[in-house]
Amino acid sequence: MGERAGQRWNRRDFFAGAALLALVVGVPAAAVRLSDLPDDEAPTDRQRALMREVSQLVLPRTGTAGAGDVGVGDFVVLALVHGLEGSRTSAAGAATPQFVRFRRPDGSLRQLSWLEDELDRRSRGDFLARPIAVRSEVLAKLDAEAFAKDVRDHPWKTVKGLILTGYYTSETGGSKELRYELVPGRWDPDLPLHPGDRAFSSDWTAVDFG
Repeated sequence: MGERAGQRWNRRDFFAGAALLALVVGVPAAAVRLSDLPDDEAPTDRQRALMREVSQLVLPRTGTAGAGDVGVGDFVVLALVHGLEGSRTSAAGAATPQFVRFRRPDGSLRQLSWLEDELDRRSRGDFLARPIAVRSEVLAKLDAEAFAKDVRDHPWKTVKGLILTGYYTSETGGSKELRYELVPGRWDPDLPLHPGDRAFSSDWTAVDFG
């Protein structure tokens, strides 16, 4: 996935399924054939801004660029439309009152619309207009509820998982935030591990996705 957060969204030239795969594995966007996205699935400008901000809150800028900085918000929007991480299955749209009005006819949940409404509701107004401390607190509470013991099939789990996937498969996340070692590379049977060492992007078991 390239750093393309500043580019203008074109609803008629949005990435389709092949583009989604290309973004995950890092193929340049220009090499992908584009196709139309149905109008009822295209995000609003505010929804794009919301996902950029939420991505940045999950993975903020530190010594490397944050998730919002590298365009993960757009990746998540695209991934949700095309059903990555099971986001277009009926199980993803929990049949509880707070989710029902955001369900598609096929039973799947419009996670982006749900998230926009949920964050605004918790903020008692415009989530994006609140100070950064308030936005962080609101999102942290939602995260704690979604990952609480015995909570299953919560839409925030899907959205957060896609933010992490998008970031750690980007150039920044995969080669700067993590340590990149070209495979097959050199075989070292025993490597010293020091406090603060970064995980290897080629070793997914070493990445904490919680």
